[in-house]
Amino acid sequence: MFCTKVKEYLSQRQVAFEDRDITRDPTAISELQKLGFMTTPVTVIGAKVIVGFDQVKLDEALTE
Repeated sequence: MFCTKVKEYLSQRQVAFEDRDITRDPTAISELQKLGFMTTPVTVIGAKVIVGFDQVKLDEALTE
């Protein structure tokens, strides 16, 4: 649910993104674990890592 919200929000803002599906891509699971997370969505924008759907944090990261 939150993954869909993040994708919809980024699409509405016309932000290009790479969608990594941990159910289909074992390397995506490994990368998620290296970041220290076991939940999704995790959005990485530059040096910012945002867990879940947080519109304020997404906006802040996109304007930096």
